[in-house]
This record gives sequence, structure tokens and C-alpha cells, in this order.
Amino acid sequence: MHLSGHPDSDRPEPGAPLQFRWRKWDGGPHWVNDCIYLGRDRWGDWVGQPSGWRNVRPGLEFLADGPNVTLIPPSGDYAMTVHGAPRRVRIYIDVAWDIRWEGHEPRGIDMDLDVVKAIDGRGLFIDDRDEWDEHRVAYGYPLDLVDRLEALAVDLERRVAAAEAPFDDATPDAWLARLASYDAVAPPPPVSFAAAGDGGPGTDGTAA
Repeated sequence: MHLSGHPDSDRPEPGAPLQFRWRKWDGGPHWVNDCIYLGRDRWGDWVGQPSGWRNVRPGLEFLADGPNVTLIPPSGDYAMTVHGAPRRVRIYIDVAWDIRWEGHEPRGIDMDLDVVKAIDGRGLFIDDRDEWDEHRVAYGYPLDLVDRLEALAVDLERRVAAAEAPFDDATPDAWLARLASYDAVAPPPPVSFAAAGDGGPGTDGTAA
């Protein structure tokens, strides 16, 4: 696996703390996750979240109950989180839109649909279809985008089932090992939604 430094000026140095900020289609704030930039491989950029780091959105906050890493592919249409010490979920993929790097931090639009590989008996499934159906009407998602992301969710489910890289164990486990080497890194300052601008929380993959 090739672990590069920053591929362009929008990426921080590996080991730098950052916040992955998400918003909804209408611009409303969603999750913000405190993370560490880990580097890049053939699949995209990877960020990691140590155990105990913060995830917050308006009205809700929780701490990561174990280490996790998130892949942000160049396509910017999903973010895959893999948990290193899972109790319920190993893989949680947020279907997304327009994930991009701004000011050395990733930002994106949460598009409701999630692909989940649970280890608590629920198996592999596409989650939050009800929220997707509600929001595509309320927010007026473009029809071509609806078709594209629904097909993407089905394809991601297939790739996870087949354990194709990077949806296997070996790929994210290598990045989890890299995350463990940054145990001395301090988290970024807590986010304030009043000062978050376009805000947008992020994802540790366990809440949507």
C-alpha cells in the first residue's frame, strides 16, 4: 500500500487534526467529526478517528467508542467508515454528494442513504430509505442525481458483499494501524455551530 503525503495543496500533512464537516442538501448543518488526516492511496484519502474523539451535530453529540478510519474517494460521492473494534457495525458507508477539500478539511453533502455491514445479526443492508424518500421530495433532489445515487448504493452493497478492495479487511486495517501511530495527536478545538458557517457535520459512520 502506498501511503503518500499531501497530494495537493488542499490536503494537510499526515498526522494533522481536522474536522470532517457535513451539511444537508438545503445547506443545513449536519455532522462534524473530529479526525486525523492519515494520507492517501490508490483508493483516495483516508482520515481516522481515535477512540473518544468527538462527533457533533445540532442537538446531539457522542464520542467514538473505538478507533475508525474513513475513505474519501476522488469521486466525492460516498465516504466509507470502517470500525477497528466494532460492537455492532464494521462498515458504514454514507452516500454523499460533492465531498471536497476546502481549507485542508473535507466537506460534503449527506444524501441520506447508507450502506451498512453489521456484525450484530442484521447483516449487510441499505439503510435510511425512508429518509431518502422524504428528503428527495422535500429538498427537490434532481431526478438524474436520484437515479445515480440509488444505483451507487446498490453497487456499494455488492462490492462490500464481495469484499473487493478497499471494501475488504486488509486495506482499512492497514490504515487503522497508521491511525494508532498518531496516539499523541490532540483533537481540534470543539466546533461551535454559531460559528460553523456552512457548518456541516461529518460522519464517523455510526449515525446519519
